[in-house]
Amino acid sequence: MPVLNCNEILEREREAVRLLANCTLCPRSCGVDRTSGETGYCDTGPQPAVAAILPHFGEEPPVTGDGGAGTIFFSGCNMRCVYCQNYQISQEKTGHTVSSNHLTREILRLQEQGCSNVELVSPSHHLPGVLHALAHAVERGLSIPVVYNTNGYEALETLNLLDGIVDVYLPDLKYASATKAFQYSATPDYVETARAAILKMHSQVGNLVVDVRSRAVRGLILRHLVLPGDIAETYETLAWIRDHLPRTITLSIMAQYTPLYRSSAFPPLDRALTAEEYDGAIDYAWSLGFENVFIQHMNSRETGVPDFTLDQPFNWE
Repeated sequence: MPVLNCNEILEREREAVRLLANCTLCPRSCGVDRTSGETGYCDTGPQPAVAAILPHFGEEPPVTGDGGAGTIFFSGCNMRCVYCQNYQISQEKTGHTVSSNHLTREILRLQEQGCSNVELVSPSHHLPGVLHALAHAVERGLSIPVVYNTNGYEALETLNLLDGIVDVYLPDLKYASATKAFQYSATPDYVETARAAILKMHSQVGNLVVDVRSRAVRGLILRHLVLPGDIAETYETLAWIRDHLPRTITLSIMAQYTPLYRSSAFPPLDRALTAEEYDGAIDYAWSLGFENVFIQHMNSRETGVPDFTLDQPFNWE
């Protein structure tokens, strides 16, 4: 659970509102006044917009735990990945606006259901409302960890507001070059920005720590999705991680890529990942000396891709 108390988190909320008024919550730094209803690149207003709230059983084992991750999927995104598996909520904005008080109740409901944590998915552009909800959840007895699931494209000033609030960071590191980041995600400064953000996250929470039931209580799990044709530049990405973070860091190298959204127009993203491509990535990670690597089955794409038009977006069968 967060180290900070309710009043301390509310103070962070006030700072987040200040950033929202000339929006610099994310690295886009649109500068619009979202407190008055203007929308920037993320196309969202001042209140949190939520697509789904549910126990999630498809995350990494320490995040899923024995009760599922208590996952809140927020609408909108500050990136434009042409292959996004959550495109219904990131680009098409499936979801609805909720009050911060409603979000507090939902957070506590997830805890009451026995979820292992509260997992916030793509929450950065909704940060003031999220902080308000967390503050009052802490006041009312929130005792499970807060997980921050992010694409990695984060502003350092925003991450400073999360220090002492987020227990577990779950960021992506998608690319190793500005060219690929621009071509496939319209985010040319992604690499330098995400790398700096990940170093900041690790400085706050350190390596992954689990409890006696193997549930994540603190630390960083760094994700990397292997893409067809080495679009993700996996080998360069893993080499950077080796050079800048401990080899004891927990990595999650994902095989779940599925051709979705606009991927058909961007070969080789129009095909599935091959076993040879994924196995090569795993072998390289071992060769670099990483000690803690989560590996996915190739059939994970069959259950890992959600449909947010359904009441139950995931197929856990």
